[in-house]
Amino acid sequence: MLVVGFGSGPLQANCYLLAEAAGGPCVVVDPGQEVAAPLAAALAEHRLVPAALMATHGHPDHVASAASLSAEHGVPLHLHPADADLHDGASVPLEAGTFAGLEIDVRPAPGHTPGSVVLVLETAEGGRLALTGDTLFAGSVGRGDVAEAVRELVANLPDDTVVLPGHGPATTIGRERAGNPFLAGTGA
Repeated sequence: MLVVGFGSGPLQANCYLLAEAAGGPCVVVDPGQEVAAPLAAALAEHRLVPAALMATHGHPDHVASAASLSAEHGVPLHLHPADADLHDGASVPLEAGTFAGLEIDVRPAPGHTPGSVVLVLETAEGGRLALTGDTLFAGSVGRGDVAEAVRELVANLPDDTVVLPGHGPATTIGRERAGNPFLAGTGA
């Protein structure tokens, strides 16, 4: 599986490209502010064509470029309906399914926004990824008042799951269980 990520915009929100391999269709997750140039470069470098746009939630730093990318590539933005009012462009409901050959599970994680979700998928190589948006970060959570919901989410994922957050570096569920102050000591 090919995973390409880069930060963009004033808040350095992470945008990710997911594909079975280079030279084919991909899913673009969280096409936020100022992603056009780095996205075009990544698509060209890996010979990828967007098959779907997805958002972990509807804040501008995660969806600001979605309308223009949707028009440019002829693919819709998949966004949880509870966040549709946060995005001024068109979107379709975000549901689990197969996108660009990848089975993507959608797990509700409301709190950061009403429609916050975590996207979970298994790689062909046997790994597992969780794209957590602004729900879970390396060493923190999106909002302390929703830490219980984050604990429940984390409890259902194996330690070796790679977490690709909406901001900052990647981590693993095991690392967060052991050291995240919002999760440590909870048995999550």
